[in-house]
Amino acid sequence: MSKLLKAVVAATILLQSSMALASQKTLVIQSTTSTEYSGLFEHLLPSFEKVADLRVRVVAVGTGAAVKNAMNCDGDVLLVHSKPLEEKFVAEGYADARYDVMYNDFVIIGPSADPASAKGATDLSAALNAIADSGALFVSRGDGSGTHRKELALWKGAKREVSADGSSWYLEVGSGMGATLNIAIGKGAYTLTDRASWEMFGNKLDLEVLVEGDKALFNQYGVMAVSPERCPNTNVAGGKAFLDWLVSDDGQGRIAAFRPMGKQLFFPNAR
Repeated sequence: MSKLLKAVVAATILLQSSMALASQKTLVIQSTTSTEYSGLFEHLLPSFEKVADLRVRVVAVGTGAAVKNAMNCDGDVLLVHSKPLEEKFVAEGYADARYDVMYNDFVIIGPSADPASAKGATDLSAALNAIADSGALFVSRGDGSGTHRKELALWKGAKREVSADGSSWYLEVGSGMGATLNIAIGKGAYTLTDRASWEMFGNKLDLEVLVEGDKALFNQYGVMAVSPERCPNTNVAGGKAFLDWLVSDDGQGRIAAFRPMGKQLFFPNAR
């Protein structure tokens, strides 16, 4: 081997070693838009980064996209809110286990005039059917996110086949929560949103929470560390450190202490 070739090989090995070392100092979290845009991560991460001596990067997308990204080994931790998808993620070997970390709820918002009289309905299913029967516009995220999946499950519980309905009252927009809320507000329509996103949304105009409190609107978040069996380059130590911290008394206490505008948006429930 020539001296030049040896030098190139040595430089390559050194570069790869440096990159591997640097990757262990960075933790990538695949998560939902509600956790990022609400400001929760901005509240949590400085404490964790200081304790763990890690730099954290959050990729905030819908739950469906976050799960796909993690399955493509583009993350070390997955923190989302669709238990069926999370359990499938574990069952397929992408994580050893999932852990409950916190919860809040979903709400149905709509114009204060409430043309469908959804607010006066006897229960959640009745409210959904009142919206559909009235012909009032309902805007769906339609993006495979945790919120979209929950919405479809709620329509199914109300025995309404909206995806095959084809009616003009049901509009799928294929967008994130912020864009969906903007469209609903612009059109004076109903939509389903997680409460944290709604509370932090600044352009409410005359829309308000009309349907809330039903047990079916419960919104559980789960956390998983990506398995090195599926993703050999994952930051195992960093992922475990974050998961352990998040479910610890310190992490859970900091979730509870997150109260923008004096309102608690997430409720810790790790066990």
